[in-house]
Amino acid sequence: MAAGSGGGGRRRASKSEADSGFLGLRPTSVDPGLRRRRQGPRNKKRGWRRLAQEPLGLEVDQYLEDVRLQERTSGCVGRDFRERDPFCVVGGLVSEAPDEKLFFVDTGPKKKELNKKTTKGQKRSLLLKKPLRVDLILENTSKVPAPKDILAHQVPNAKKLRRKEELWEKLAKQGVLPRDVRRAQARLLNPPAAKAKPGPQDTVGRPFYDIWAKDNPLDQPLAGQDTFFLEQTKKKAVKRPPHLHTKPSQAPAVEVTPAGASYNPSFEDHQTLLLVAHEVELQRQKEAEKLERQLALPTAEQAATQESTFQEMCQGLLEESDGEEEPGRDQDEGSEAGGAETSPVPTCLVPTEKKTEKKTEQQRRREKAARTLRVQQAAVRAARLRQQELYRLRGIKAQVARWLAEVARRRELRRARRLMEDDKPRRLGRLKYQAPDIDVQLSSELSGSLRTLKPEGNILRDRFKSFQRRNMIEPRERAKFKRKYKVKLVEKRAYREIQ
Repeated sequence: MAAGSGGGGRRRASKSEADSGFLGLRPTSVDPGLRRRRQGPRNKKRGWRRLAQEPLGLEVDQYLEDVRLQERTSGCVGRDFRERDPFCVVGGLVSEAPDEKLFFVDTGPKKKELNKKTTKGQKRSLLLKKPLRVDLILENTSKVPAPKDILAHQVPNAKKLRRKEELWEKLAKQGVLPRDVRRAQARLLNPPAAKAKPGPQDTVGRPFYDIWAKDNPLDQPLAGQDTFFLEQTKKKAVKRPPHLHTKPSQAPAVEVTPAGASYNPSFEDHQTLLLVAHEVELQRQKEAEKLERQLALPTAEQAATQESTFQEMCQGLLEESDGEEEPGRDQDEGSEAGGAETSPVPTCLVPTEKKTEKKTEQQRRREKAARTLRVQQAAVRAARLRQQELYRLRGIKAQVARWLAEVARRRELRRARRLMEDDKPRRLGRLKYQAPDIDVQLSSELSGSLRTLKPEGNILRDRFKSFQRRNMIEPRERAKFKRKYKVKLVEKRAYREIQ
């Protein structure tokens, strides 16, 4: 046991010594330089991070950063990456540059010419030549030139264009020129004649005609042709139906604001407008109170109990049972008294089968004669009524006149109602038109000048409501956002560990 424990302790000591940077004194100690490094993929990001954290990687990184800084400040340009030496020395690196390029001899301040004075114009020219501070900040201070953009020098279809140019050069040697060059040469040889501008004398000499008349000279080529053909070939406009010329509403596009809404109204006009707005608010409040009463829950006294519910369900059943029992009760009392008069008991009559007897010839003749007599009497009665109506002609005329007057009165009433409804908005959609609020200011909010006037209303909302009032668009409401999927809340593991 002791030996085992001692062996385990020696193994731990050798491992700790091997981990340290020094060579141990034990025979089992291993040289740190000969130790095997951890194996791992070097083409992965883990390998990059591991190599960058090692001392050699840090030294290389610092060296490369120092070289980049010297390139930016001194203008050293790197060679091609395929060569062995990765950095060139055009002006030389700072560590390799001679002293003449790094230092200069200070010979003291330069003597300024005191006698020479600059004028205002010279100062202005110097100020104009001096760049602005914002431009100096935006300038590129790096001395490393920007990499050449190869794509900027590439021309799409360069090979095709080059072959085309070679072809035209070959054709030009043979005397064949492109079409546009030939047309330009022909235009130079035979210039087109300049069109003379019509003068005032030409306009006076030209005959006048009505463009809307039937004998219009512009419509003469179209005379005698088919109307459908002219409409399909766009040579004649389609006749607009008459209902397109009528407005959907007779309400004015822009309503005149009441006098009480001006910035400096009179007392009477302002009070009148306040009264109208007050009535609108009262009506709105009454509707809200009515809705609250209809939706309000019943009080404790009005709430239905089990007993009241049972009475409502038995309503009418008890009275019918009392009425049915009364006749039987009277019969029992009468039988006990032994009276002579007893209530008649309804007896069911059993229907007896009616014997079908065949009619005799005499009965048939009598029925036929009775039918003929009834028809004759009806004809005589109708003739007598027509003869009597001749004497009622004046009354019939008066009745027809009253009926025609009633029809005219109803027609006029419908026309007046239609004219009244023309100014009102119609029901175009599922929503009703809601009149906008009246733009009015209280007496304490009035101002006597336009400078201190508080704006009321919105011109865009006013135009939108005007379109709805004139039946040009249907009343609308803002679309409500409705999520199609259910939001799932997930608590992150890091946040759960902090909690």
